[in-house]
Amino acid sequence: MTGRIAGIWRHPIKAHGREELAEVALSEGKCLPMDRQWAVAHERSCFDAARPRWQPCSEFSRGTKSPRLQAMTARHDAYLGKLTFSHPDLRDLTIDPDDEGDANRFIQWVMPVSNGARTLPARLVRGSQAMTDTDFASVSVINLASHLAVADVVGQPLSPLRWRGNLLVDGWESWAEAGLIGHKLRIGEAELDICEQITRCRMTEANPETGARDVDILAALRSGFGHQEMGVYAVVSKGGLIRQGDKIEVL
Repeated sequence: MTGRIAGIWRHPIKAHGREELAEVALSEGKCLPMDRQWAVAHERSCFDAARPRWQPCSEFSRGTKSPRLQAMTARHDAYLGKLTFSHPDLRDLTIDPDDEGDANRFIQWVMPVSNGARTLPARLVRGSQAMTDTDFASVSVINLASHLAVADVVGQPLSPLRWRGNLLVDGWESWAEAGLIGHKLRIGEAELDICEQITRCRMTEANPETGARDVDILAALRSGFGHQEMGVYAVVSKGGLIRQGDKIEVL
């Protein structure tokens, strides 16, 4: 079974923005560079900046509680080392997320699109490892044929960006990824081991363009397919450069 990489995406601040990449160098045992490198700890979070170990998503602001975050995009300037964030309801903001003043500016900037009825954003923090939804350094892989099968169930086009995946794959049959657990993928110069399926949350209900909840994705998954999964988590077992358009081989 072969496919190709149709898109490469990273999310520098967990649940806050996405950035498309034409290519990226993967490292063994690591996430995509800068993917979920930072996160927004909410006002009740126990995240300890002095001991910045991995924490579950419940410690951070996320789209399940603040769906408008889904509409945020990010752009990294490698020369300046800064990130520019955009949202349809806000003016653009450029920051160095490791600068305390800029980090505070980001918290104030994101406040209007955060759900005030829930725990509010309090601190922009950096983890000792990427703040993925797994306690290991994962790369998420989304099968676009499975995505289109869900769109057929809801009866309208859907953006695959709802899934906030890292690698979008074209050319596989729908739900073929479920049978790849324990297999290895070769992409460009890199190899990835497929570990487990991804169970989905309510962040997928929000439109990536507007941030409005407009589709009950979880109900569509359950009624159409009898599960709540979309995509798989992988671990980089061999580093190397991957590019959009690269062939994917199942080993």
